[in-house]
Amino acid sequence: MDTIGQFNAAHGAEGFGFRKLKAVHWNFEAPQLYEESLRRGESQLARGGALCADTGTHTGRSPKDKFTVRDALTENTVWWDNNQAMSPEHFETLLADFISHVEGKELFAQDLYGGADPAHRVRARVYTEMAWHSLFIRNLLIRPTRDELGAYAPELTIVDLPSFKADPARHGCRSETVVAIDFTRKIVLVGGSAYAGEMKKSVFTYLNFVLPAKGVVPMHCSANVGPKDDSAIFFGLSGTGKTTLSADPDRTLIGDDEHGWSKEGIFNFEGGCYAKTIRLSAEAEPQIHAASLRFGTVLENTVMDPITREVDFDDESKTENTRSAYPLDFIPNASRSGRAGIPKNIVMLTADAFGVMPPIAKLTPAEAMYHFLSGYTAKVAGTERGLTGVQPEFSTCFGSPFLPRHPSEYANLLREFIAKHSVDCWLVNTGWTGGIYGVGRRMPIRVTRRLLSAALDGSLNRADFRRDPYFGFAVPTSVPGVEPHILYPVKTWADKAAFAETAKNLVGMFAKNFAKFEAHVDDAVKAAAPSNSLAA
Repeated sequence: MDTIGQFNAAHGAEGFGFRKLKAVHWNFEAPQLYEESLRRGESQLARGGALCADTGTHTGRSPKDKFTVRDALTENTVWWDNNQAMSPEHFETLLADFISHVEGKELFAQDLYGGADPAHRVRARVYTEMAWHSLFIRNLLIRPTRDELGAYAPELTIVDLPSFKADPARHGCRSETVVAIDFTRKIVLVGGSAYAGEMKKSVFTYLNFVLPAKGVVPMHCSANVGPKDDSAIFFGLSGTGKTTLSADPDRTLIGDDEHGWSKEGIFNFEGGCYAKTIRLSAEAEPQIHAASLRFGTVLENTVMDPITREVDFDDESKTENTRSAYPLDFIPNASRSGRAGIPKNIVMLTADAFGVMPPIAKLTPAEAMYHFLSGYTAKVAGTERGLTGVQPEFSTCFGSPFLPRHPSEYANLLREFIAKHSVDCWLVNTGWTGGIYGVGRRMPIRVTRRLLSAALDGSLNRADFRRDPYFGFAVPTSVPGVEPHILYPVKTWADKAAFAETAKNLVGMFAKNFAKFEAHVDDAVKAAAPSNSLAA
């Protein structure tokens, strides 16, 4: 086979088992990958320089097609209630068929790191059949120096083949799409989907498996740090504002999606950002908007004028889940080390489309654990195909699809760190106020930013607080620069009776969801649950 590019010849493609490949393009940088992707017709060039690619039928992850090999290592360590099992024999057949599938083809290979802390990172080699996928994962993970490439030996290997069609009967999966991970052999196979996010989330899943045993908390969160090394982490599901709120011009961005917390501090798992771009504007999010249009960025499923090549971030005709993948250094005030000290603040973001949660609340450690295990937000019509109205979403630890281990393992580690370092914890609602989705309005971002600033600079700790009548947590009664009534959700509703009914229903949803965790938490966390009796 032809080998083009720089890599460690002692650890080539043959070592993984590939044979009869036409060529392997090793560690190509953005200009080469642009040339290859455009030449192959995989993508188009947008005005400003971004590479615009479509992912076909899969415009998001396929969680129902994700499988974990069940063997001696995983039998008693993986949370099987949340993870689908694949037999070692089925995985072996799948791997052999992946290797046969690419005979005579060209592959792109990237040697990368998952984790900015050398003590806890994984060396992840990613093979792709599409050039734009190689650029995507190069943007999203951490890139070794050219000197490091000469001695690079992979630990985790990911093979991404959108053209491969799985056979459920032969491979022990559900459909022609498959994402299979073998923790023992440290291999991930992605087939039948061109959605590039599957690759980056596979690295996150791997680190979620190995790091807790080392006393490190893996977290689905964004993070930034102030001038006094006062770092903050932002938990939140998609659409709650993790990327937007961590990109603060007055603070240094650590990362926008995945981090670890060790005894030394926090560190980014990634070297890039994967921002949602639907309705992205230069006015509301200038840094992300600028990064999304420049050379080196990959845009997924974004609509572009075929004549002018202007990108339309407001067009959702392909999907609501339009994305921008760019290196972290495209954000002017991003951290170059990807590391910071012990966090001073933890922010849990929710987009409450029922409109009953306050814009900010301070949490006790027990309340923080309750809401961390709950992982609440709400989906609204248009965010998913076929979804109408408002639907609650509870994703434990704010990352249920990526948790190989039981949530209590992550929650107990986090609680230990919060207690040890006296971390302030906050719940922030970026969702609706004045009524449910369709009646009220989205929480003004200026209000959210003002409240967050007060929380992070410590001034909010000096405010007067009241107890929320449904959720029991502490809510400030006034904050300079914020209209007082917005801190009292019921005051923003015209129909007070409708508010009470909606709030009681949401409390019931929390209780129903949390039932599965009650056997794994202590009395203090149980007592932190919202209750309709509080409002009686």
